[in-house]
Amino acid sequence: MSIWGKVSGAAAGLLVGGPVGALVGAVAGHFLFDRASDPGVVFTIAIIALAAKMARAGGDASDEEFAIFRRIFGVPPDEEANVRRIFNLARQDVAGYEAYAGQIAQLFRGNPAMLEDILDGLFEIAKRDGVLHPEENIFLERAADIFGFAPNEFRRIRASHFAPELTDPYVILGLSYAADEDEIRRTYRRLVRENHPDSLVARGVPEEFVKLANDKLAAINGAYAKVLAEQGLR
Repeated sequence: MSIWGKVSGAAAGLLVGGPVGALVGAVAGHFLFDRASDPGVVFTIAIIALAAKMARAGGDASDEEFAIFRRIFGVPPDEEANVRRIFNLARQDVAGYEAYAGQIAQLFRGNPAMLEDILDGLFEIAKRDGVLHPEENIFLERAADIFGFAPNEFRRIRASHFAPELTDPYVILGLSYAADEDEIRRTYRRLVRENHPDSLVARGVPEEFVKLANDKLAAINGAYAKVLAEQGLR
């Protein structure tokens, strides 16, 4: 069953409470409950809610943002109305995005890779026109801070989606220029482990999001090769 069909059930939100729970509780009466404990459902609702909040932060109240979201993440036609309902509720409700980000940080506490997956999805939406607008950068930087990412980690995540930082392999890997061989190799192994598509599947991330990992992994591998060459390492 598609993750979008599971979102139709949306019972996961009722189990976690908070703004995500309130959001899903507002629409749960419209749907049949299905596999409430699936972490992929919570993950997908988080993406929908924060994407909607990012649209609100950018001042875009039109349907264009949802159309972009639907295209990037492949929402099937038979699930579009359900996902749109959640998207619109999140865009219109009074809870600020910090409240959503804070609850999501708690839900995935101890699982920074899942939180990074969420940021990756949001960056893909922000990348729709090839430009990271200032209000989007502020939104994403604040969300990353709430998720517990240090500034260098935020720059690393951003660099896998946007130039000119793509040209700096140290930024892509989140390394300082003084990093020694042990730190370089240890960081690289961690990033490959966390961003490998198989790892995303194991974390319960929907298949619709796994394809994002391939480009990111390619950037990590390319950056690692450049750092090794610069350091004279093999």
